[in-house]
Amino acid sequence: ASTARVAASAVTTVHGRVTTRLGLIGGVAAVVPADGLVQLGELAGVRAVTPDARLHFQSLQPAAPAALAAAAVDPVSVYGKEVRADLAHQAGWRGEGVTVALLDTGVASSPDLSGRVLPVTDELTGATSPCENLSGEPTCADGFGHGTFMAGIIAGSGASSDGKYQGIAPQAKLVSIKVGASDGSADVSNLLAGIQWAVSFRHRYNIRVLNLSLGTNSTQSWQVDPLNYAVERAWAAGIAVVVSASNRGPAPGTISKPADDPWVITVGAVDDRQTRSVSDDRSPDFSGRGPTVNGLVKPDVAAPGAHLVSLRSVGSSIDQQFPNYVAGAYRQGSGTSMAAAVVSGVSALVLSARPTMSPNRLKYALARTARPAAMTLPTAVGAGVVDAYAAVNAPPGLANLGLPRSSGEGKLSLSRGTVLVETNDPFQTVVQGSQTAQLLTWDPIGYLTGDWSGSTWYATPWSTARWYSTSWYGDHWVGHNWEGCSWDAGQDADCFYGHNWEGSAWYGAWD
Repeated sequence: ASTARVAASAVTTVHGRVTTRLGLIGGVAAVVPADGLVQLGELAGVRAVTPDARLHFQSLQPAAPAALAAAAVDPVSVYGKEVRADLAHQAGWRGEGVTVALLDTGVASSPDLSGRVLPVTDELTGATSPCENLSGEPTCADGFGHGTFMAGIIAGSGASSDGKYQGIAPQAKLVSIKVGASDGSADVSNLLAGIQWAVSFRHRYNIRVLNLSLGTNSTQSWQVDPLNYAVERAWAAGIAVVVSASNRGPAPGTISKPADDPWVITVGAVDDRQTRSVSDDRSPDFSGRGPTVNGLVKPDVAAPGAHLVSLRSVGSSIDQQFPNYVAGAYRQGSGTSMAAAVVSGVSALVLSARPTMSPNRLKYALARTARPAAMTLPTAVGAGVVDAYAAVNAPPGLANLGLPRSSGEGKLSLSRGTVLVETNDPFQTVVQGSQTAQLLTWDPIGYLTGDWSGSTWYATPWSTARWYSTSWYGDHWVGHNWEGCSWDAGQDADCFYGHNWEGSAWYGAWD
């Protein structure tokens, strides 16, 4: 069918039952009465009706990884060395005492993250959970696979690889704020709620960094946009907000929201070419370029974001779509999401060494000590590639001096850009206009003027009303095609960064 929604409607017409929506192919899996098959095939919008079959996924956990190609089994992983995290580790800075809030699709259990993901406590009931779940799904499991990958980059210990695939800040803590469903989709209102939660409970969990490896293609001015307001409020509360630039490059003006905000640390990607030197780095075509739609120079800094090795979430959407694994527990991926996670880890290292450093001082230190890459265009890499060791010893200084702040009084609908999701309610409602993902009317005054604290969180609609999902219907989720590289050019090492996953705000490519 032309879309999964049309296909589902056709199935209902012949008294069938939809079991799974397949937004990737614009179809559904369904149980249909035998006498309705002919009618189903003749309905408008239905292109084909085919019988289902049982498939067996092979090599989900390779028994003999040595039998695979050497490049797939044992890729060089130097991103930590390129940003000189190894020197920071040798100096005794490994992220202790710092918590990074990961606003993403959840985090899967892994030996590499043992003891690092903080349990979240409901202060009303005393119950604990592996995450703050604002996704609408019933569990904290990472059904998409993106959040787990970011967690490994930020704070993975490398336990499953004898330390080989260690993250940037292996002693940092993580708190998982799940806002994305198993198809990767989420509404802007989920993000707004997640940011408010991080600010409200920052003292309880010692949240110093907020990682946002996501974005929308909204063109609403940062000066009025609610999402920009939210990240600025987190910044003002003492949380360094790290945001991926976008994967919509290489054209200028392809910085996503909220990476377009002048206050936050916006991160572009470089390809480290599997060397620790920055002299051979290039900026992949996928990495979003500045300026922003308001003419601001972005990104601020860059970090490795090509063919990074990190944790897989076994059985997740990405895991099944691209079943090429590294040493069983890991996979490779590319995108500015990964680059942002690297910078979040670097930020944790710096803050563990300099715990009194404010977000403005941290941003200044990262930019002041960044090393120029071979690609020096500021609209691609900003000040250059971050240097964890040098940033700890940076001269004092402040970023963001004299900047105005967002009023947040813009429209929620414009904050979404072209990104829309459909709920799993009986009417398959498309979340749009002033609706939140709870199907409530957006209350900008309450959001902009309310007290963001743990004592008030449980009185907000975010906490008291139902979040829909289970899961979002992805045929209404509009992603972005990557430009600048032919995804058929698999033999061209200078161009190919993996197969892109469309259909969510978590843009990325997976090897």
